[in-house]
Amino acid sequence: MATTPAHAPARIDRTLAQAVRYAVCVLAALIILVPLALAFVGGLKTNAQLIARPFSVPDPFVWSNYTDVLRSKAFWRECGNSLLVLISTTLLVLSLSSCAAFAFARFNFRRREVVFTYFTLGLLFPETIAILPLYILIRQLGLVDTLWGIILPQVAFGLPFGVLIMRNFFLAIPSELEDAAYVDGATPFEFFWRILLPLARPGLAAVAVLTMVTSWNKFFLPLVVLNTDSRWTLPLGVMQFQGQFGTDWGRILAFVSLALTPAVVFYLFCERQIIAGLTAGAVKG
Repeated sequence: MATTPAHAPARIDRTLAQAVRYAVCVLAALIILVPLALAFVGGLKTNAQLIARPFSVPDPFVWSNYTDVLRSKAFWRECGNSLLVLISTTLLVLSLSSCAAFAFARFNFRRREVVFTYFTLGLLFPETIAILPLYILIRQLGLVDTLWGIILPQVAFGLPFGVLIMRNFFLAIPSELEDAAYVDGATPFEFFWRILLPLARPGLAAVAVLTMVTSWNKFFLPLVVLNTDSRWTLPLGVMQFQGQFGTDWGRILAFVSLALTPAVVFYLFCERQIIAGLTAGAVKG
């Protein structure tokens, strides 16, 4: 069927809009990928090459920067610390945010919406703003220079987002399903554990993945809390390459590239779960 003259302008507008969207996506991809590529390539250079030719191809390739990092005991110790913090933070955020979201979604109590709104105000306050009172609290609890001094604040700052996402999923579950479960003799906890959580798996996946990536890349809070290098997490490991008279930028870039690799790979594999979880929660809420 031939395109009529009246339909031609609309088709041109759609084509232009699609071209603009593709251009924006390509630009965003370049902004993200180019620094990652430069960091990886920079890890294959010496300091002299980085200073003289920062954007050129390494000549020769200095693979020893990567091999030295991988052979370092400090690197694997910091990986273990980061992994411990990641697992603990994610499990606590998932369990606490699910329980709180269940209460906000399924229990009717006075001022419920006011309390929920007050709770989600935590999204407006990043930890960098609250770092001074947060450090004082951590010191009073005796958690300075401990991994729990990182885990607990990360859990606290991750809860508002987790509750917001999970509450939307729980609200979308029909009340008839809850009534049927109670008629069959289920307790509120059994309804929560056996019915709500399995149905909310996309939301749980989205919260888990975003919490993991955020925890793995966290730098400022560990920098403030941790003093002993044996307790450093992976983002703090870059400081071990700073000497008294200079900085080994080639090994720093190699270290950063290796530290970012698990987060990038994990995000690429879990991208669909993140998008599905966030969009489903937004639509159902």
